[in-house]
Amino acid sequence: MTDGFDMGIGTLYPFLGKSERDKNMMIHAMGPLWDGNEVWLLTAGGVTFAAFPLVYATMFSSLYSALMLILFALILRGVSFEFRNKVESAAWKKIWDGCIFVGSFLPALLFGVAFGNIFQGIPVDGDGVYHGTLFTLLNPYGLLAGVLFVCLFVMHGALWLGLRSDGDLRERAKQVAARLWPVLTGVAVVFLIATIFFTRLYDNYLACPVLFVVPALAVAGLAGILLFLIRHAFFKAWLSSALTIVSCTFFGVIGLFPNMFPSSIDEAYNLTAFNASSSPLTLKIMLIVVVIFIPVVLAYQAWAYKLFSGKVTDAEMASEETY
Repeated sequence: MTDGFDMGIGTLYPFLGKSERDKNMMIHAMGPLWDGNEVWLLTAGGVTFAAFPLVYATMFSSLYSALMLILFALILRGVSFEFRNKVESAAWKKIWDGCIFVGSFLPALLFGVAFGNIFQGIPVDGDGVYHGTLFTLLNPYGLLAGVLFVCLFVMHGALWLGLRSDGDLRERAKQVAARLWPVLTGVAVVFLIATIFFTRLYDNYLACPVLFVVPALAVAGLAGILLFLIRHAFFKAWLSSALTIVSCTFFGVIGLFPNMFPSSIDEAYNLTAFNASSSPLTLKIMLIVVVIFIPVVLAYQAWAYKLFSGKVTDAEMASEETY
C-alpha cells in the first residue's frame, strides 16, 4: 500500500517522463516518502525473523535468488534517485533513468511471483531444503500473480501522480489509470479463477463464508477507483486503490492460515503459525512492542502523507534540499 505507488511511478517513469521537468516532478512526487515506505519491508523481514524464525530461514533460502534480485533492484533504485542529478549530462541521466525503471518494475514483478508461489506451495522438504531453481518459481500462476502486482502498483502510482502533479503529466497519469483499470480488473478476475485450481486458499472461505467480505472489499476498491477517477477525485481514488491492495493482501493471508509457508511436496512439511513460531514469551514481548509503537509509526506516517499531499511545485523541485 505504501511502497507500491513508488514502484508504480518508477515503472511509469520512462513512459510518462516526456521532459526533464516531468521526470523531476515524478521523482519529487515520491521523493519525500519512498525511503520511509521501504522501512515497512525491512520491518516485515525483521518481524518474521523474530516471530517465525523457521519461516524466515526457509523462505530466504528457498526464495534466495528472487529476494536477492529484489534487494539489488531496490538498492539500484535508491542510488538512482541520489545520483541522477549529480552530473549535468544527458547520457548520465539516461543511465540512472533506466535504473529507476528496473529498480521499480523488477521488485513489483518478483514480489508477486514470490507470493503467488507461496499461495500454491513451494517445493521444500521436511528439512526446509528447496527442490527447485529460480525458473521453478516462474510458473504460470506465479507469473500471473507477478502481473497482478505490477498492475496494482502501476495503478496506485498513476493515481498518486495524478494527485501530486499538474499540467500534461497529470492528464497522462489520469489516462494511464483509466486505460489500466479494465486490464487490472481482468487480470484480477483471471487470478481469482486460477486460484481455485492452483491453490487451496478458498478452503477457509468456504468453511466460513463471512470471510468473503474480504474479496468483496477488494471489488469495492476497484469500483471506487473508477468512480472517483471519473470525478477527478484522485485522493479518494488512491484510497480506493489502497483498499484494493490491502484487501488482496488479507485475502492471501486468510486463505493460507494457519499455513505461512506451505510445501507443495507434502502437507506434512508445511510451516504454520504454530509449528514455526518463536517462544510464547518472545511473542508476548513483540505484541507489547507492536501495540505501543505501531500506532505511533502510523500516526507519523499519516502526518507525513498529509504534509506532502499537495502539488509538486517548481520552487520545490529547484530547492537543493530536495531531489
